[in-house]
Amino acid sequence: MSLNLTEKKEVVAEVAAQVANAQAIVLAEYRGIGVANMTKLRADARNAGVYLRVLKNTLVRRAVEGTPFAALADDMVGPLVYGISTDPVAAAKVMNNFAKDNELFVLKAGAMPNERLDVAGVQALASTLSRDELLSKLAGTLNEVPTKFARAVAAIRDEKEKQAA
Repeated sequence: MSLNLTEKKEVVAEVAAQVANAQAIVLAEYRGIGVANMTKLRADARNAGVYLRVLKNTLVRRAVEGTPFAALADDMVGPLVYGISTDPVAAAKVMNNFAKDNELFVLKAGAMPNERLDVAGVQALASTLSRDELLSKLAGTLNEVPTKFARAVAAIRDEKEKQAA
């Protein structure tokens, strides 16, 4: 079913709004993937906060034109699914994990603002920790330092009490 001009403009505006807030975009070819698997991918993407859509490449080219993601325009060929996220790692992680389980799902390229990523770059990005994971590690570390300090002070106090007795 083809879109009329008004619908195309709406799609371009919607994608441009997503791209304006994006920290990462990942492209993958989905040829041969079944409906059940695509439904699972969409659910995983929704849970991770990733905007995931199958879109006409020409419309996405127009949406990224003049943005920090314009370098991806040359990679927009064939039947592609687009993952766009405000978390720099989320789109890469969701799509890379799906590609591991589905050999027909092929990562094509990706981008962070002003930096195009090849497939290896997308996979490397997917292997890094997400913002939430990094924040939880930082919180754990910040909590650990005073706890260890308190234990050390208590040990010194106990040692002094033993010596005094």
